Amino acid sequence: MREISRIVPDAKALKALTHPERLKMLGILRMEGPQTATTLAERLGLNSGATSYHLRQLAEHGFIEADEARGNRRDRWWKARHEATMIEPAEAEPGEAYDASMAMMQSVVSHHAAAMQRAHEGFADLPKDWQKAQTFSDYTIAMSPEAAQALIADFQALLMQHKAQAPAPGEKLPEGWRPFTVHLHGFPYQPFGKGEDK
Repeated sequence: MREISRIVPDAKALKALTHPERLKMLGILRMEGPQTATTLAERLGLNSGATSYHLRQLAEHGFIEADEARGNRRDRWWKARHEATMIEPAEAEPGEAYDASMAMMQSVVSHHAAAMQRAHEGFADLPKDWQKAQTFSDYTIAMSPEAAQALIADFQALLMQHKAQAPAPGEKLPEGWRPFTVHLHGFPYQPFGKGEDK
């Protein structure tokens, strides 16, 4: 099994990452390998100047770096430095660190919702075996905070085990394989409407 590289950003780096276009760019670089500002700009519908600026901000905060093995000064390629970003809002100190963590989590919620919507819209175009692999399920279970934390830890350990056994992002995949996204959301139930018990 390979080791999964991770970054634990500080509050300033988290603020830089909350921009939705930067989050998209980092995701593309992590999943698909090195890209240029031009290819990312075309893909995301941005101008190359804005894309270059966002890439420089990601590099300044340690999320990406220039891929020296490709391109030149005029045609710079960028690559992700890590496979995962680790943040823990519950551990953040009140103030700037907590605010940055919460802003990042809001960006992640929006990013995940958009990804799930794209997956739903593309369902009909998937081969049957990939359609059977897709699910948008929810399970609400009464439990203590400690049991909930243990459940999330179990899920995360299982997912990291599978990630460590898979080809690294950007590597050639075996025939029939493709990147498969699992979003893990766990939270205390929030009731609908007024007057309901919390």
